[in-house]
Amino acid sequence: MGHTPETAFDGDDALEKLGSAPVDVIITDLMMPRVDGFQLLRTLLERGDLTPTIVLTGFGSIDQAISIVHDLHAFWFLEKPVQPGVLATLLDRAIRHSNLVKQNERLQRQLGYQGFLVDLVGTSAPMRHVYSMIQQVASSSASVLITGESGTGKEMVASAIHRLSPRVDRPFVAVNCAAIPETLIESELFGHEKGSFTDALERRPGCFEQAHQGTLLLDEIGEMPLGTQAKLLRVLEESTVRRLGGAAEIPVDVRVIAATNRPLETAIKEKSLREDLFYRLNVFHIALPPLRHRKEDIPALAEAMLAELNRKHDCRASDLDPETVQTLMSYAWPGNIRELRNILERAVIVAHEGSVLPKHLPRGFGSSVVEAETPAIPERELSLNIQAGSELREIENAYILLTLRLTRNNKRRAAEILGISVRTLHNRLGQIHAEAGETEPEAHAVQR
Repeated sequence: MGHTPETAFDGDDALEKLGSAPVDVIITDLMMPRVDGFQLLRTLLERGDLTPTIVLTGFGSIDQAISIVHDLHAFWFLEKPVQPGVLATLLDRAIRHSNLVKQNERLQRQLGYQGFLVDLVGTSAPMRHVYSMIQQVASSSASVLITGESGTGKEMVASAIHRLSPRVDRPFVAVNCAAIPETLIESELFGHEKGSFTDALERRPGCFEQAHQGTLLLDEIGEMPLGTQAKLLRVLEESTVRRLGGAAEIPVDVRVIAATNRPLETAIKEKSLREDLFYRLNVFHIALPPLRHRKEDIPALAEAMLAELNRKHDCRASDLDPETVQTLMSYAWPGNIRELRNILERAVIVAHEGSVLPKHLPRGFGSSVVEAETPAIPERELSLNIQAGSELREIENAYILLTLRLTRNNKRRAAEILGISVRTLHNRLGQIHAEAGETEPEAHAVQR
């Protein structure tokens, strides 16, 4: 058939030879001594080896074919005796597929060197390091922990890992653990059976089942309740999930990526994050730099966003005026890339066409935080007088309320300053207002 074969006695021999010389296609039997075909495929999958594999067996069935092709990521399945013409056609297709995969890998490496990787943009040294980390881990099934301030693009990094992985044609499911009420998070993650609780009117698969053979992003993992963390750890260790109200264990093959904007070491000390779960998730760590540490990327980021925002709002903003770029470069960006996009979105709408000028930016832009146009808070009102003999809880409550005043009721920013989670802050505020016989006041400032 015009190909050069390299033979191996069994799966163990094949793995040894694959480690020393790359091949275009693997053709394997299933029943072999020592390491059989099933274990060979599992090992290749764990290694992130993308070489197309054609499986031959004399004991074929539809169920077995589906299991091998889909669950073990084989290229195709053939029953013995094999027709030479069929095998020749499959070999040609598998080699073309292998060449396309290699070409895509080369292209992504080149784009990474030029400052672009999937949807990520930037040529700064910190971002080049992030690209390198993504390319190293993408082909494996290892758990990844992504850390970084709010708005730095953690979900985009998770999506890039998925799109560069062998799971690219499978689901990518993202869950924000901080946005789901504590009473519903287990149902959201693990699913439920009909009648398992009051509002369970029908059976519903959870996020693990939805992400089967794909990737699951658990954003704000530090906000997950401790009881749910214990169940999550069990799912990760056993690769099975049980729906609420269900009796059966359902096998799941999911690559888990966790993300957080909190220092997890602090969460472990505060007993809000299980240490064993942290180590299970932190197999591979990617730390995203804040935008203020990669300001040289702002022009490229802004240009990329400009094209997207023009399409979204049917505008024709042609470019950014040099003075506008300089203004963006001189800002501290506490809200990171998310804040940059919000500022540019407003500017594109206001400009509509032509160059985006400094006058199209929000009034007062350039301060450390862009707030609603409210008068500055007098410095004397941002200090705390502590009387000897005061209870510690009373002092803590006063400091929490003072911090909220400082941030103009921006709870996420206040929680970051206080070193606690947003959920913990909400709980404390509820207790403070309940003790005072009040309801929590509404925010009157722009919240991020």
